[in-house]
Amino acid sequence: MPGGELLSMVEGSFDWNATARHHGRTLPITLQDETLRDGIQSPSARDPSLGEKIELLHKMEALGIDVINVGLPAASPKNTADSLALCQEIARCRMRIRPAAAGRTVAADVQAIIDISQKAGIAVEVCTFIGSSPIRQYAEAWDLERLSRNSAEAIDVGVKAGLEVCYVTEDTTRARPETLAALFTLAIDHGARRLCLADTVGHATPDGVRNLIDFTRGVVVGLGVLDVGIDWHGHNDRGLVLDNALAAIGHGADRVHGTALGIGERVGNAPMELVLLNLELGGIRASVDPSVLEAYCDDAARALGFAVPENHPIIGGAVRETSAARRLSTHATA
Repeated sequence: MPGGELLSMVEGSFDWNATARHHGRTLPITLQDETLRDGIQSPSARDPSLGEKIELLHKMEALGIDVINVGLPAASPKNTADSLALCQEIARCRMRIRPAAAGRTVAADVQAIIDISQKAGIAVEVCTFIGSSPIRQYAEAWDLERLSRNSAEAIDVGVKAGLEVCYVTEDTTRARPETLAALFTLAIDHGARRLCLADTVGHATPDGVRNLIDFTRGVVVGLGVLDVGIDWHGHNDRGLVLDNALAAIGHGADRVHGTALGIGERVGNAPMELVLLNLELGGIRASVDPSVLEAYCDDAARALGFAVPENHPIIGGAVRETSAARRLSTHATA
């Protein structure tokens, strides 16, 4: 079949996905890349060299990813040095992508992020996290009073330094509503401007995502605030991580997290490349350069020592072989 005739058939096909779409987006969606924080916590991944991290940073910038989590600076001297270097690269190259960094709800962890921000001369968002579900409280021997005290102290340190604070409740999808309402209210009262809903063990279904986001929005609206964003951070223990990320976007989260190739703790996170691809196909975000998307995946696989599944939708061996065969066939019949 001549190439022109084939192209005409493709362009003339009917897309049922585009009929009465129900994603319901009224706000722009932003994306946070967790490859260099959650990604390297995978038991199957290695910690990339600084040069490899910087290469990945530039690929994220080229893809239009909005935020990069540069790491957990308080975890080790190497984490501190690499996180600082990434922030300095963003500042030096005047990148559009914004840096964030993770820390426990401990003043010293937040101070480590502040120090990096001051040394790099660039604002770094503070993502401070604490467990919120009954099982996490049991494991840590913490009660709500302890959770609240630690949270308030950490948020206060970040806000006092003039940095935006994102309050992350670990295991949000198994936390009790009254606990979340108390913690969210406290966080907002102390100046946090983002709430991150974390499906830490991949417990949620799309219905759970919708219910949790609706609940969180209700708390925010009830407090009469207009400038508090909602993040979604998911894991893939039930195999629903991409579905859940897209559900979060459809139900009103304004920022969603992901990692290259879905690499992350245990069975991984939402694959950032597939989130980008689906947002483009769904008409929610602008298109990305396919060659840059492939390079992002290839660089991440190489840097983290990750074996790409043959059936990966973008860079899997089977997909590339099929694409090459199609190109040859088109050239042969054109």
